[in-house]
Amino acid sequence: MKLGVNIDHVATLRQARGTVYPDPLDAAIHCARAGAHGITAHLREDRRHIQDDDIYRLKELQPLPLNMEMANVESIVEIALSVKPAEVCLVPEKRQELTTEGGLDVIGQFERMKETVTCLTEAGIEVSMFIDPDIETIVACKDLGAPTIELHTGAYCDAEPNERAVLIEQLIKAADHAHELGLKVNAGHGITMETLGGILCIPHLDTLNIGHSIICRSVFLGLEGAVREMLTGIQDYEG
Repeated sequence: MKLGVNIDHVATLRQARGTVYPDPLDAAIHCARAGAHGITAHLREDRRHIQDDDIYRLKELQPLPLNMEMANVESIVEIALSVKPAEVCLVPEKRQELTTEGGLDVIGQFERMKETVTCLTEAGIEVSMFIDPDIETIVACKDLGAPTIELHTGAYCDAEPNERAVLIEQLIKAADHAHELGLKVNAGHGITMETLGGILCIPHLDTLNIGHSIICRSVFLGLEGAVREMLTGIQDYEG
């Protein structure tokens, strides 16, 4: 299983003071040194953390594959087509949210989604759909031609421990169904060292995309130490 590190909150810290540091590119290089398999960065419409220049530099100047999170917005799609990251993960976006609050409405926006997925795929970019663990939505992702889904794990990770059994079962069933349809399955959102064990019960996972908890742990362990801690947690479960 692979670990993708989301470095948005390195940029959040930079933007809080309007400085040029800390640089998300430096963070990506440290993640690579620690053994991460990929870098994730979300270019939001409001540019609250990651900026356009960050995306271009992250694609060109660090060694790991770049997963660019983005809303299905024409201006951002144009940037993705220019940057050509290894992967684009389409996510929903609301201006007032602190972080992504739910999965995509793939069924309700099917035609717009299909147009974007086709456009990005023809440009050689792998497309992932960030979705809640819903079977009908998974089928819609398959129908519109997306090869990959990323299961939104936030509900599970944010729940009280005694409420998690039904939520992990939903994620397991979703992953099984996606796998049966030939889709690659990733997962992300809200994953911490405390919730990692439960998340790793989900079958067929290719990549975990984890950001906020790793950046928080880096305050105490250093960034490379925090990445290694998460990698060790994954490896211990696998092995």
